[in-house]
Amino acid sequence: MSQIVIENNPEKKILDELGVLSWPIWAKEASEFPWTYSTQETCYFIEGDVTVTPTGGDPVKLGKGDLVTFPKGMSCTWKIDKDVRKHYNFE
Repeated sequence: MSQIVIENNPEKKILDELGVLSWPIWAKEASEFPWTYSTQETCYFIEGDVTVTPTGGDPVKLGKGDLVTFPKGMSCTWKIDKDVRKHYNFE
């Protein structure tokens, strides 16, 4: 199964090439919930602290400045420790 791909603090050029700032914004308060990705998602964290634990995998810490790709078909648990705002794009 594919893994979560994280790029910490990518260069502005990369964000511009992807068009990140034109993507919608998703916001969520501190909480915990299960999630399954029906399509691949790429997102860029504007703020927040999150631990995403794939089913049968190790926890992954994410937060402000991270550009993250979640693979299609992955099931996981999101634990939001600090309210999140992120740009997102489903492919």
